[in-house]
Amino acid sequence: MFAVIKTGGKQYRVAPQDVITVDKIEAEAGQTLSLPVLMLAGETTVIGAPLVDGASVTVEVVEQTRGDKVIAFKKRRRQNSRRKRGFRADLTVVRITEILGTDGKAVVPATQAAPAEQAAAEA
Repeated sequence: MFAVIKTGGKQYRVAPQDVITVDKIEAEAGQTLSLPVLMLAGETTVIGAPLVDGASVTVEVVEQTRGDKVIAFKKRRRQNSRRKRGFRADLTVVRITEILGTDGKAVVPATQAAPAEQAAAEA
């Protein structure tokens, strides 16, 4: 079971209990948010036009962080000209708590982890 969500102009494929890093969302750590769903896949696949009506993904904000430093350095030979600029993106780390289907019920409850994690826990 997975869903495709859109936030910050980008699309992400998510499943319950995934932890992903997205562009900055104005929210405090520990706060829960609901994001729109573009596609919902499981036993049946539902593709939105552009959104799936009634479906949503509930996420919990884990932390606000910053990305790696990106340096743009330009130098023009023999011109005594150079420019150095830096950039660090503001990011938000979120955990997917549950995926709600078109009927508003949780498609996969938050207590059920991925099958690989369940097998590892039983072993």
